[in-house]
Amino acid sequence: MTTKTMPRMRRGLWRCQSGAELVEFALVFPTLLLVLGGVVDLGMLFQRYEVITNAAREGARIAVLPDYAGNVSGNVNARVTQYLTAAGLTGTPTIGVVETPIAAGTQCIKVQTVTVSYDSDLLILGPVFTLFGGGTARIITATSSMREELAATGC
Repeated sequence: MTTKTMPRMRRGLWRCQSGAELVEFALVFPTLLLVLGGVVDLGMLFQRYEVITNAAREGARIAVLPDYAGNVSGNVNARVTQYLTAAGLTGTPTIGVVETPIAAGTQCIKVQTVTVSYDSDLLILGPVFTLFGGGTARIITATSSMREELAATGC
């Protein structure tokens, strides 16, 4: 072989495309997995948000019923916890009940506001975030307000 034919052979090797798809796939695949994991985690977070919103609504409904007026906080906590457990959320929620009187002329209407907070973990991207120093828990909060079903009383 002469020195003139050597550069031609090297150029021929660089022009070969075999294996290029495998290299491109190896570069794109981790990004594709991160995007797919983000979509799954976002879907799970949205599902949990809907469950927590409905649990707050259930708690507010219990708070305004006259039959449960004796122990409002205990009844609301029991109903919200029961709803979350039935939906598959086994963590411990933070539940707050606030009664607000609203003046309507000479009468007062009582409004019960129930706030539910729940720590939700990211299932797929959580371990990735911990590698880079981020946390995995996201706090989801939902609030629901309803007017008591009792007749308005004097302020």
